[in-house]
Amino acid sequence: MTETPPSLPSLAEATRVWARIGLLSFGGPAAQIALMHREVVEERRWISNARFLHALNFCMLLPGPEAQQLATYLGWLMHGVRGGLVAGLLFILPGVAVMLALSIIYATLGNVPLVAALFFGLKCAVLVLVVEALLRVARKALHGTLPWVVAGAAFVALFAFNLPFPVVVVAAALIGYAAPQAFAASGHGKAGDGPPALLDAAIAADPDRIPRMARRARTAGLVALALWMWPVAMLMGTPVWGDIAWFFSKMAVVTFGGAYAVLAYVAQEAVENYQWLSAADMLAGLGLAETTPGPLILVLQFVGFLAAWKEGGVMAGIAGSMLAVWVTFAPCFAWIFLGAPFVEQLHAQPRLKGALAGVTAAVVGVIANLALWFAMRVVFARVDSVSLGPMTFDVPDPLSMIPDAAALSALAAVCLFVLKLGVVRTLAVTAGAGFAARSLLGAG
Repeated sequence: MTETPPSLPSLAEATRVWARIGLLSFGGPAAQIALMHREVVEERRWISNARFLHALNFCMLLPGPEAQQLATYLGWLMHGVRGGLVAGLLFILPGVAVMLALSIIYATLGNVPLVAALFFGLKCAVLVLVVEALLRVARKALHGTLPWVVAGAAFVALFAFNLPFPVVVVAAALIGYAAPQAFAASGHGKAGDGPPALLDAAIAADPDRIPRMARRARTAGLVALALWMWPVAMLMGTPVWGDIAWFFSKMAVVTFGGAYAVLAYVAQEAVENYQWLSAADMLAGLGLAETTPGPLILVLQFVGFLAAWKEGGVMAGIAGSMLAVWVTFAPCFAWIFLGAPFVEQLHAQPRLKGALAGVTAAVVGVIANLALWFAMRVVFARVDSVSLGPMTFDVPDPLSMIPDAAALSALAAVCLFVLKLGVVRTLAVTAGAGFAARSLLGAG
């Protein structure tokens, strides 16, 4: 008697689950990945723990938001290109809609004292959230001497020597590839047995499933690349619009490790070079991204909105934000559709796992650099650049400390680390306290 191949959930059923994940994906990539794991591995047993972690490790190495790309990868595994598009789009669309609304409010009402008071509290909470992200990633990634060395070297390379971010990431990947045994304790690729999974059973019953899906995935990946580059080519040389398309396209290929890992570079270019917004605006944008579902890299949508809004008002801002979203996320689909079929063949490659773990260790140093960058600008009104031989780094003026900013940052730390209130409630408490400090008490 021939055994009936296992039946995967329908695309309609999966769509409802991906929509639920997209609407509930607050709290940054760690919380989003945990939510996805609970929905598709633990509760529904659609995907095995081993296959989930293998996909996650690959997405960690890619530029772009790893949680969104993981959703795209898993959607593709279950329902091909259509499934990948559904999962990836539903992960970001709720956040895009909310961030657009918040961007309009910030741009049109941000200078109103009451609104500015609320955003002041959010900016102070962001500092603590970045520190929390640093500790969370470090606990996972730094087990053993070499991972700590890689993390420290990444921090020094960025903070003191201003080395290009991609150079740091590639160097870390090469170290992990050359010495995978030194990163074995980091947890990359350690799957465990996990529950029986429908997808794994379906692949076992139909060994040609992945090669058959790979052909369409490669075509979809090439189409995604063309759709990504089309507006960039069309707008090249156009003031503001061409800059937005080109700048965020560059971000799409260097945002390794998610939003936290690249924000220092984004802030430097958008604030100091293009002068689209201020450092305070950048901090407010990250605070808004923390309050919305979806990937934190949606802060780039906020930057795109303000860049275009300064030139042509709200309608231009909406167009600028949509352009930023387009060139940021179109390549994310390309990386998955082009790379996932190949990566599915590499489940047992220790050197690949070592490269992935090396990147994760470097991301710890990158986030540490970002945390220090934010801390200096949240708590101090003046930050100076100091050169010492080949090194150039920022130093705050201790006399310019902002007392209420320091107090609100401490409050956010208590809410997050001591009271365990979570991201959304911590942001709400700190925003309310900022409102009181700057508005009701007339501070600042």
